Amino acid sequence: MEGFLSAVASWWEWVLSIAKSFQIKDAVDILIIGLLIYGAIKLVRETRAGQLVKGLLLLVVLFLVSGNLQLMMVNQVLYYFFNFAFVAILIVFQPEIRKALEQMGRSNMSKSIADAVGGRDRDGEKQRMRKAINAIVDGVGILQQLKMGALIVFERQTKLGDIIETGTQINCEPSGQIVGNIFFNKAPLHDGAMIVRGGMIHAAGCILPLTKNTSVSAELGTRHRAALGVSEESDAVAVVVSEETGQISVAVNGVLARRFTRDTLRDVLESYLIPQEEKTSTVRRGLNNLFSKRTVKK
Repeated sequence: MEGFLSAVASWWEWVLSIAKSFQIKDAVDILIIGLLIYGAIKLVRETRAGQLVKGLLLLVVLFLVSGNLQLMMVNQVLYYFFNFAFVAILIVFQPEIRKALEQMGRSNMSKSIADAVGGRDRDGEKQRMRKAINAIVDGVGILQQLKMGALIVFERQTKLGDIIETGTQINCEPSGQIVGNIFFNKAPLHDGAMIVRGGMIHAAGCILPLTKNTSVSAELGTRHRAALGVSEESDAVAVVVSEETGQISVAVNGVLARRFTRDTLRDVLESYLIPQEEKTSTVRRGLNNLFSKRTVKK
């Protein structure tokens, strides 16, 4: 009993010594590590990396068991494997790590820093983007009436240079007539995607990556799957006009919402492409709820 009380007393003295030397920088250090661990756990749970982590944990258990049972060959093979585990983790988790870094780069804090350093003309950008949105909505309305398919991608923070290279660069101011001409069903560029960068039609006829989501509805065609794919790999906003039904859909952050009208399409594009302070909090909350779940809206 005396030994137990002595151990408790020594532990309490150790805790008090740490508390006395604890500083604000230590709290910041712990907070940062906690956020990193939380982000890693969240990333693992929301992606296929969870299965890979289970496999790595199984190898760790096998390594410990083989050491206790003196399974020398198994133990040595796993020992050499873990010597290069850091490089192996970087290779295996490359898509997840890239996605996490892209999300960090698209955060509001990083945007604020970039704006402060670059000294961007935000008023001019707002005016150009609003003009582009109105032109695109007019063009989508024309295509909807004619039931001609279209796929329009608005570039945001994540640059789409590799996708733009697959198409034909145009660099012109958008208008409803130009959008209609590009996606006219006998035009050479109508099958690809149109990329809007900085309020300008930058390229057309571009090839987009298809979604990897296996739960996508079977009724969705290649345009919708491509819109989902580009929204999964970037922060782009993709607009789709169905060739069969003329229905308007929007893909954001790997989620496809459907049955938009011209007015609701204008609202959602302005909310995502024009700085949020210009939209009311009610509209923002509604759009966030619309695109909050990682499922395909039917």
